[in-house]
Amino acid sequence: MQQANWVPAGTDTEKPNAARVYDYYLGGSHNFEVDRAMARKAMEFWPELPEIMRANRAFLRRAVQYLAEQGVTRFLDIGSGIPTFGPVHEIARAIRPDSRVVYVDHDPIAVAHSRLLLKDDPQSLVVEADLRKVDDLLSRPEVAALIADGEPVALLMVSVLHFISDEDDPYALVRRLRDALPPGSALVVCHASLEGRPDQAGAHQDLYKRTPTPITMRNREAITPFFEGFELIEPGLVFLPEWRPEDPGSVGPHPERMTGLSGVGLLP
Repeated sequence: MQQANWVPAGTDTEKPNAARVYDYYLGGSHNFEVDRAMARKAMEFWPELPEIMRANRAFLRRAVQYLAEQGVTRFLDIGSGIPTFGPVHEIARAIRPDSRVVYVDHDPIAVAHSRLLLKDDPQSLVVEADLRKVDDLLSRPEVAALIADGEPVALLMVSVLHFISDEDDPYALVRRLRDALPPGSALVVCHASLEGRPDQAGAHQDLYKRTPTPITMRNREAITPFFEGFELIEPGLVFLPEWRPEDPGSVGPHPERMTGLSGVGLLP
């Protein structure tokens, strides 16, 4: 059987991968049966997971659209996974065709998949780097070039900061990135939260403790400091469906069930 053009040579199709599991939740096709099996197992604990992941992706889409409409053409997506279902470069270029994107992930499998998918797109680059080694990340030529000439950059940190433990001081990492950004840049954050569904959130946190990528759930008080130095735009730090919904009626009576807090801040 011919290998799909997004699958790197030597890929182990018997081990699940978090980026491919996420793609499955979104309804994408860049995943294997082993990934789907892991997703179904997680859904036994939390049936709403696919809905939450789609709400997460919808927030990313709205945030990128908003920033592109404000004139931003440079996007640094840290913890990008595999840019398959509604990727940043497609969202941004629908508004600003000259948009450039640098995708960053520490997972070599996700990076290899991404490079194959984007090999014919010179305006979308992929970097293998670890957020916890932030100076190394910023030193990469692709990242340095995106920031170098002083144009505003949208720093996308969507569902990545909850993978950074308190011991690794995520606040210091974000401050280091903030200080490297040109004026007028933006920070986009979505973070798994203890608020809204503490019963399910605790179970999900326990599930991830058994994987190589444990999650640190944080509440509003702990997430807000990530925006230090940025000006939070309306509506502030809110549950996923509440951030500038295209249809206010789509928010529903229980937005807290999406268990993620999201916001966008602008750098003066």
